[in-house]
Amino acid sequence: MSSPQRADRTPHPSDRVVTSLRERKKAKTRRTIQEEALRLFTQQGYEATTIEQIAEAAEVSPSTFFRYFPTKEDVVTQDDYDPILMEMIKAQPPDLPPLTALRGAFRTAFASMRAEELDKLLARTKLSTSVPALRARTVEGLFATIDVLAGAVAERAGRDPHSLAVRALAGAVMGVLLPALFAWVERDGATPLPDLVDEALGCLEAGLPI
Repeated sequence: MSSPQRADRTPHPSDRVVTSLRERKKAKTRRTIQEEALRLFTQQGYEATTIEQIAEAAEVSPSTFFRYFPTKEDVVTQDDYDPILMEMIKAQPPDLPPLTALRGAFRTAFASMRAEELDKLLARTKLSTSVPALRARTVEGLFATIDVLAGAVAERAGRDPHSLAVRALAGAVMGVLLPALFAWVERDGATPLPDLVDEALGCLEAGLPI
């Protein structure tokens, strides 16, 4: 897959939000469970894969699996990217308009992901868009991300995060990101995700000219 890469020493995204040794071990276990689940889903299909099989492959007990992921759907739909995205948004120059800041943050966030992380995200996105049982859970996640974006926009603009204007902007951003993700899946990752996302947000920033 053609995608931007960093040196191997680039921190894993989850490493940026954990500090203690215990937290790092928990993050590693979580990643291992998800990686083994995605491997099994690819090999034998989502429906045919059981939680017991995932736990065995990850060398944990089923009860440990449930401590990290309440359901099998969650092992596909859950990730640690919202806190990372918030960091990227806060790092944008304070004088940028909210939409411009969001565009820069998304590009930076996706461009900083290692190749293996992008591969995992591609596999998760393929499952989320093709498995009926995962679609409803994915929609729930989209609403949660809209809340995160609304909070970030409101903070930068000095506005109420519950105002219609702020939530409309956050919803519009997610609305143009979805076609970018769909295009990425359709092309099997051949076009770099940061480029697709930046193009989609650029269209929104320009008023969606057609």
